[in-house]
Amino acid sequence: MVRQCQSNTCPVGVCVQDERLRAKFTGTADKVVNLITFYAQEVREILASIGARSMDEIIGRADLLSQVSRGSAHLDDLDLNPLLISVDAMQKITYDRSKPRNHVPDTLDAEIIKDGHRFFEDGEKMQLSYAVRNTSRTIGTRSSSHIVKKFGMRNSLQPDHLTVKLTGSCGQSLGAFAVNGLKIEVMGDANDYVGKGLSGGTITVRPAMESPLKAEDNTIIGNTVLYGATDGYLFAAGRAGERFGVRNSGASVVVEGCGSNGCEYMTGGVAVVLGRIGANFGAGMTGGMAYVYDPTGVAEDFINLESLVTCGIGHAHWEAQLKGLIQRHLQETGSRKAERILANWETERANFLQVCPREMLIHLPHPLSDEAAKVPAE
Repeated sequence: MVRQCQSNTCPVGVCVQDERLRAKFTGTADKVVNLITFYAQEVREILASIGARSMDEIIGRADLLSQVSRGSAHLDDLDLNPLLISVDAMQKITYDRSKPRNHVPDTLDAEIIKDGHRFFEDGEKMQLSYAVRNTSRTIGTRSSSHIVKKFGMRNSLQPDHLTVKLTGSCGQSLGAFAVNGLKIEVMGDANDYVGKGLSGGTITVRPAMESPLKAEDNTIIGNTVLYGATDGYLFAAGRAGERFGVRNSGASVVVEGCGSNGCEYMTGGVAVVLGRIGANFGAGMTGGMAYVYDPTGVAEDFINLESLVTCGIGHAHWEAQLKGLIQRHLQETGSRKAERILANWETERANFLQVCPREMLIHLPHPLSDEAAKVPAE
């Protein structure tokens, strides 16, 4: 409501880096439960006001509906009466709950949990393989819940203790909330929300071996990747869609390009983009670090510079961080672009632009470069 999320000045402490403001956030899980309880109570009150005792009693009751006037010809020009026609008043309109419902198939995680029982029960290291379609959503989410229940959130499992290999096109929210101990390897592509809420797991996405497409020029993962991620890794040998890395607060990621609004509201983590970026990159970014491969020198035209500082790689610490992630990207995905960059590192390192929030400069353990270090934090 205050419309200043991008300024790191939220007066109630939501999504801020300033510890004084963060202390004002009083939200708890119990308050969410309380809110839903109020919803339920109000629904019961509304039902009672129309003489009903359950939701089942009002399903299909078109006679209980009426069109609300908004007091304007421009808002009331749609006549909804044809939708509100009732049958003979003597005939009660009810919804027959005895009718068979459309079968909803279980998620792939049900198979993963069944096939990987030796891992979930005894902690045995395992590798599972499946063919997938884009109707397979939230792969890895339920499995992560079982990992947390058995081994804890801060477990000592190896990053690939349970490796799930997927071939094909994954549906939305691949690896959502994946935790440490789970690694998901995709040979194909994935839809929107890859790594949503990623919490320590590892996700790799690479094109199929027989694909004739040039990976760095084609989108391999969808929009809003790593939304709200807190920890873990994502490596994608191809481009990401729009709003890549939005609200990322701790995950590390390497992609080969992204659409508009990349790293929006990012508060932590590391993002490496080995290709073109879209407009408004880094809008509202108040934490974390980003590196953009920019051999043509045009990236700054697409970066939101209101609160960001850009410079070349001017310190050994940041160079090691960048190079290490690109090396792992090559190892995980076989990326040809990463291979070319690393083969000519002494030359290519000068083609990277480092992107950092201004307000982070005074807190960094290592300076960006002599030039950037002179820019005062706002």
